[in-house]
Amino acid sequence: MPSTLRSRPRSPAPLPLVRSIGLMQPLSWLALAWRDICRAPLLAFAHGLVLMLISAAILAVGHNRFWLMAGALSGFLVIGPVVATSLYAISRALERGEPVGPGLVRATWTRWQSGHAGAERHAGYWCLVRFGLLLSLAATGWVVISASLITVLSPVRVQTPLDFLHHVVLARDGQLFVLWMALGSFLAAPIFASSVVAMPLLLDRRVTVWQAVLTSWTVVIANPAPMAFWAALIVLFTLLGLGSLLMGLVAVVPMLGHASWHAYRDLVDASAFPAREQPEPGRAL
Repeated sequence: MPSTLRSRPRSPAPLPLVRSIGLMQPLSWLALAWRDICRAPLLAFAHGLVLMLISAAILAVGHNRFWLMAGALSGFLVIGPVVATSLYAISRALERGEPVGPGLVRATWTRWQSGHAGAERHAGYWCLVRFGLLLSLAATGWVVISASLITVLSPVRVQTPLDFLHHVVLARDGQLFVLWMALGSFLAAPIFASSVVAMPLLLDRRVTVWQAVLTSWTVVIANPAPMAFWAALIVLFTLLGLGSLLMGLVAVVPMLGHASWHAYRDLVDASAFPAREQPEPGRAL
């Protein structure tokens, strides 16, 4: 009888090295972000303007729909790392002394359309797309869970953001609001841990989505206090941007996007992994 061949168990994929940082290091990322903004201000603020207009459109459509407004806020935090992809590319180009212009932004986004699973040259950019879709599903799930929780547990019907403010946030006992916040934090924590450096890593190096997510988790586990501080800064600046009649988003979006690239560069040593091919930047400004 022919002998049966036993397949060897696959060894886990290697991960990039993760560095430890100090508690206040996130503040240096914000300073570096402003340096990048000053070097390419038109592109930076254009990203913020686009996000501001999208947020304004959501506000116009959902001003009387609580579930849509809750989803918009949470979705902004979840989808933000995807939207900032071209900001990562700009920071990378500035770091390398390469030309920066509209062509680089256009190439970063349109390159996804030319890639597919069988194209090794572009496969990494489809990793970015797949990871973005996963984050979108997470944001959608929070919208459904949030609306269901408020609908089922609220003593009165909540339809508009004003209803939510009166009957949930400012309720006398406040138990429902505490529960809603606790549930949101519980769901947001693993999303943040999965994405804090995943998108810049996928853009920069030839790694899989799984390797990027595990690296992101390793970063959070190795630096719990600095990462908690960084998460608090992200939420704070996002709330400031949204609470300033959305005008603050013009500055907040590029600041957090560029800072996230510098967070990745500080926290992860991925030099052992092949670099992604830089998109053709086209004509620089």
